[in-house]
Amino acid sequence: MERRRFGPTAVEIPVIGQGTWYIDKANRGAAVAALRLGLDLGMTHIDTAEYYGEAENIVGEAIAGRRADVFLVSKVVPEHATRAGAITACEHSLSRLKTDRLDCYLLHWRGRHPLEETVAGFEQLYRDGKIRSFGVSNFDVEDLEEIWAITDGIVCNQVLYNLEERTIEHAVLPWCEAHDVAITAYSPFGHDNFPGPGTVGGAMLARIAKAHSATPRQIALAFLTRRASTFAIPKAASSDHAKENAEAGDIHLTATEIAHIDAAFPRGTRRATLPML
Repeated sequence: MERRRFGPTAVEIPVIGQGTWYIDKANRGAAVAALRLGLDLGMTHIDTAEYYGEAENIVGEAIAGRRADVFLVSKVVPEHATRAGAITACEHSLSRLKTDRLDCYLLHWRGRHPLEETVAGFEQLYRDGKIRSFGVSNFDVEDLEEIWAITDGIVCNQVLYNLEERTIEHAVLPWCEAHDVAITAYSPFGHDNFPGPGTVGGAMLARIAKAHSATPRQIALAFLTRRASTFAIPKAASSDHAKENAEAGDIHLTATEIAHIDAAFPRGTRRATLPML
């Protein structure tokens, strides 16, 4: 599994991690087993959030006895993102995760509370050793500029990024690369709309996959993580899916293959607002 430096931190993490949105809808035992297998296969970056229902409790069970191996990320919802609210929310997340610290803590999306308040809470959590870094999620360039004027301490921006949704490549990705901020792609297979073999793009992915003895989904992950700044966190609620995701971390596409994918799934024009799920 290829590993890279995570934004401006000194920490190297795998290019493919493990997302947990909707993981609580699957069989709990299977979900825990999939997360543990993912760790065995090198997907030591686990992402969760207080917004994800029972996911933090499931992650806490999965990482029991293995906390030192995990780069653990969680997120605070905007309504809790005052200075005091962020601190309390983080403490609740830590309790559910059965750990004493997060490796990164994110503001889940932009809300009504001033960013100065959120940053003050994050900085206090950092000073107290409860988080080791912090960042944001679903932030467009204007939001990034605003928080950057308050602190240059953000280490990542977690955003919607998949073959059918490449809006971030217009402005968000270049901004993050210029400021050494990591990009983490959530929903890297889309939301129940991964291109099937009957589509032109799906057929092209299948041809490239065959050349790599891989699957189309593995090729999609390799494409999304082709840049040094990008990481992906696909969800796997079964051991078979976890194994498939992990194997994508060693696939390197040729320039020609990247060009074919780029042409089949054009990024289109920049949207007025940053898409999010």
